[in-house]
This record gives sequence, C-alpha cells and structure tokens, in this order.
Amino acid sequence: MTSPRFDVLAIGNAIVDVMAPADDALLAKEGLTKGGMMLIDADRATSLYQAMGPAQEISGGSAANTLAGMAAMGCKCAFIGQVADDQLGEVFAHDVRALGIDYATPVRVGSEVPTARCLILVTPDGQRTMNTFLGASQFLPASALDAAMIQDAAVLYLEGYLWDPEEPRAAMRAAIDAARSAGRKVAFTLSDAFVIDRHRADFLDLLDKGQIDILFSNEAEICSLAEVDDFEAAVASVSAKLPTLVVTRSEKGAIAIHDGQRYAVAAEPIDKVVDTTGAGDLFAAGFLAGQAQGRDVETSLRMGAIAAAEIISHFGARSSADLKALVAQKLG
Repeated sequence: MTSPRFDVLAIGNAIVDVMAPADDALLAKEGLTKGGMMLIDADRATSLYQAMGPAQEISGGSAANTLAGMAAMGCKCAFIGQVADDQLGEVFAHDVRALGIDYATPVRVGSEVPTARCLILVTPDGQRTMNTFLGASQFLPASALDAAMIQDAAVLYLEGYLWDPEEPRAAMRAAIDAARSAGRKVAFTLSDAFVIDRHRADFLDLLDKGQIDILFSNEAEICSLAEVDDFEAAVASVSAKLPTLVVTRSEKGAIAIHDGQRYAVAAEPIDKVVDTTGAGDLFAAGFLAGQAQGRDVETSLRMGAIAAAEIISHFGARSSADLKALVAQKLG
C-alpha cells in the first residue's frame, strides 16, 4: 500500500449545532426526553428554535466533531457530508475548512431542503437533549463520494446516525468497498441506541462479514447491539466479531478489546461536568489520533479520555483548549 494522504476520512451528517442552556421545565413543556436525540421535521425545528433561549451556532455533527478534535491534535483529516446552498451551509463549510480539514463535497442545489441543524438544549446538570433536523445531509448520494480520497485515508470513519436515510446508507456501503479495495481500515461509531434498534441486523452483518475494524460504542449501545442487559456479556459477544472494540463508560472510564486483549483507563478528573455534548465524539478523536501516531491501545484510550474530559468541562462540542498541548502535558 502507498502511504495515505489522510489519517482519517469521515463520512457523517453535515450539521450546524444550535446550542442553548435550558431548564427541566422547558424540556417538560416541549415534551422532550432529557439526554436523548430525536429526529424532527422542518416545522418542529422552527417552533423549537423559537422556544429556545439565546443560542450559539457552530458547525457540528458527530463525525465532524471527531475530525475537529483530531485536527487539533495534529492529524490530517478529510470529511464527506452534504449541505444545501444556503447560509448555514456556508457556515458549516467555512468552519470545517478553517480547522484544516479537507472538505469538498458538492452542495445540494435546486432543492428547498435546507442545511441540517441540531437544536441542543443543555440543562444545568450538563445533559444535552438533541433535536435534529437532518435536512440536506440525509440525501448524500454515492455520486458525491470521492473514491480516490477515501482510498487515500488510513482509516474510513463512519457515523452511525447517517445510516438511517437510504441514500447515505448506500453511499457508506460504497465507501466501505472503496476503503477495503485499498486495504484501508474501517471504523464505525454506533451513535445511539435508537439507531441500533432500527439497524441492528445491518450492523451485525457488517461485523460478521469483517467489514469493520474498529467499533466505538457506549455501555447502552453495546448492550443494545448484543441484545443483552449484562455489560460484560455484551462486550464478550461483540468483541469476538472484530479486531478492536472501544466502549466508553462515562465516569467509569473506557475499555478496549484489541485482538482479544482487554485494556482499560479511568475517566480523567474534572471539576464540573458542564455539557456532555460531543464527549463520545472527542473520545473517538483522541483514540484515533493515538492510533494514527502509532501509540499503543492503552495510550490511545488515555488520549480519548483526556479529549472527552476537556470537552465536557465547557459549553459546546469543540475544544476550547489546545488539545495537542493538553495531551502532551497529561501524558508527560
């Protein structure tokens, strides 16, 4: 294989996050489940936005957040995701490129479907309740893929959230084939237990066919995928199907099962959890950055924990500290 141009190329929802603090009363009034992620339509997006307080807007989406963290740690990254030809689409593209991420996906034109946005309500306990209007991102076609770019990345990273719509699902299957044909690795993040409920058979089929090298999950997701309540039983079942399983466990830290060997790290201590938005995304960023830098599994897990702790210590899913310097300081 030739040396890849990119450490990671990710395919995910191209979303602009609209974040605002909220109290439990607002969640109750709007009929929202705290800590959950709900897909909404354009009308609901409009009404909920009107109910929110003053908000902060920044390009987001799970996979894009991961790449932002990786780029901050010095990795070479590329992103594939679709926006519309509108103001939020320009915001997303500018933000991503300003981070040094290669982004050249054609915009969706000739349509009234706007750029995706995620309305995020953050309660005082740090829980984020996400309401996502997928907009143009859910129509990402396979024709928008740059196969040569995919084959020029050491790792193809796929966002589980994007498995819902038909067109992006077909695009991601084509991307897996492109990566595999070049001998590259494929990483997949399960994203949400509700996504697993809808696509469990597909995800298990990908694992059984050896198409996933690295799987990212949290405790609820791994139990959902394995359809068992016991965490250890779920880990044993799923880890047998692929080379590397990474599971985050909130305040209990994280584990990885790599080639049958178990590794574990504690959660990084922080003064206060302010906002959990992006915690899993940044954990994946730290782990993948560690792997890209040739570090061992345990150190990669530690890098994930460091990045996740930084992101939950403040508002928003993008780091406010110099992640590269922070990791270097923490690792000594």
